[in-house]
Amino acid sequence: MILQALCDYYDRKAADPESGIAPPGFEWKEIPFIIVIDGEGRFVTIEDTRSGEGKVRRGKLVLVPQGEKKTVGIKANLLWDSVEYALGANPRERADIHERSGAFRQRLIDALPAEDRITKALLQFLSGETAQVIGASAACADSWKIALEINANVTFRIDGDAEASVCEHFHACLASQPVEADRSGICLVLGHMTPIERLNPSIKGVRGAQSSGAALVSFNKPAFASFGKNQNFNAPISTAATFAYTTALNSLLGRDSKNKVQVGDATTVFWSERRTEFEDHFAAFFDAPQKDNPDRDIQAVEALLRSPQTGATPGSANASRFYVLGLAPNAARLSVRFWKTGTVADFAQKIRRHFDDLEVVRAPKDNGRYSLFWLLVELGAERKVDNVPPGLSGSIVRAILEGGPYPATMLAQAMRRIRAEQDISRLRVAMLKAYLNRYQRVHPNNQKEITVALDTDNVNAGYRLGRLFAVLEKIQEDAQPGINATIRDRFYGAASTTPVTVFPRLLKLKNHHLSKLGNKAFQIAHERRLADIIGGLAPTMPSHLSLDDQARFAIGYYHQRQALFAKSNTSPTTERGTIHE
Repeated sequence: MILQALCDYYDRKAADPESGIAPPGFEWKEIPFIIVIDGEGRFVTIEDTRSGEGKVRRGKLVLVPQGEKKTVGIKANLLWDSVEYALGANPRERADIHERSGAFRQRLIDALPAEDRITKALLQFLSGETAQVIGASAACADSWKIALEINANVTFRIDGDAEASVCEHFHACLASQPVEADRSGICLVLGHMTPIERLNPSIKGVRGAQSSGAALVSFNKPAFASFGKNQNFNAPISTAATFAYTTALNSLLGRDSKNKVQVGDATTVFWSERRTEFEDHFAAFFDAPQKDNPDRDIQAVEALLRSPQTGATPGSANASRFYVLGLAPNAARLSVRFWKTGTVADFAQKIRRHFDDLEVVRAPKDNGRYSLFWLLVELGAERKVDNVPPGLSGSIVRAILEGGPYPATMLAQAMRRIRAEQDISRLRVAMLKAYLNRYQRVHPNNQKEITVALDTDNVNAGYRLGRLFAVLEKIQEDAQPGINATIRDRFYGAASTTPVTVFPRLLKLKNHHLSKLGNKAFQIAHERRLADIIGGLAPTMPSHLSLDDQARFAIGYYHQRQALFAKSNTSPTTERGTIHE
């Protein structure tokens, strides 16, 4: 199913002349340097194609013949390769450098028409000591030094020709060459007899995988084989399908791809059956903010939430299939962390439900960050995404895309960060609310659903005690303006886990704080608020709170704090829950 969907994506892109996806037998490759020679095969110069500043300089993308899958043997690419293969340079002092350069030249002889003028020029140039000739050019010294240091990929261009590189000159010739294969068989993707690919090209762009790429389909040990078949003949995929799925996946994983997001340790790609607006917005729901558009996630969520009213997504687009593939490195291979399929409408509905579950009252200056990246920031120690427990991010993504319960580890990690930092932030509270409400929908109980803002009718002990703690803290802040540390810094952990050990002391302390308030109206407002909260509690203070009730404690605290600082023109003596600052 994965390979078939990737092949269909390749067909979709190949049918679009503006997509730029590589045609069969070719690939787009960054070529930092182009060796320019004349029609007689004499060296002219080195053309530096890199752009950018500092260390992050990238070579120009050139359409070249698909590269060989290199492991331990000597395999040369056609018309392009590293300076070791293409030019016989030996910056790493390899003993087999002559075999490498010889293999590159032999590929040209075997694949290119012998009578072509450019074939003759290339072979003439490569017949000499090319590395020494280039190194002797003072004008190219800087470029040649860098090319040697990074063992750069190079290709060639004939000086004065209209083609950007010799690859373009031979494009039609190479594209028409027949496919060679070790054997034929029934392709698992296409379903008919066709040449089978023995080795599938490497997939590049998955964070943490080998820089040379990793295999999605691979058999390299006898224990993996069956019925006397070796390597990828155990999962027969045709040469055409292999090229299509690997090219499509490498395109999705490309450095500039807009169809890729990093979700924790899983590199995730997504695509739709045909182009839709949802595909353009999908990355913003999960990815880190862009430097040139930090509010992209907010805009994407707003567009998603408005779409039912505005009709921005047409019905035909809603019916299009949508695919999400999460990949993670596993030695020289890739493991599939998750694979989700459905219609655009299905995914849009589940993502909309996710943001509805996260919705919680926020301060006026809160810009409303939404994407999964910001949730993971709140779950990581020191607010670093790399510190999020392994596997948690993937579990959250699955919950979002499946519409099922959030992982219990999300609740535990959010509570752990709250206790460690005494920081009850909006996003942490939003995750607690979302977890509790979704869990309750799947496992109904007698608990009331958590609301977006303060719920004075919620009688859960944890929620009420969180509200009580927020009011006691506000009384202390009013009594001692500018105080550096409040009761939250000293008592939050104990109050949210073993309230019976802390609240009696805090309730006595609040009498002292109330006596310091000069405004009688403030005293009355606080006392009414306390009476309202305590009146909904059981006569006996709980000795301890479960993890779920500790989460409700945090939510109640946050809700009450937001209500206390809400702007209002009413008097504190007549508007319960509001105090003017």
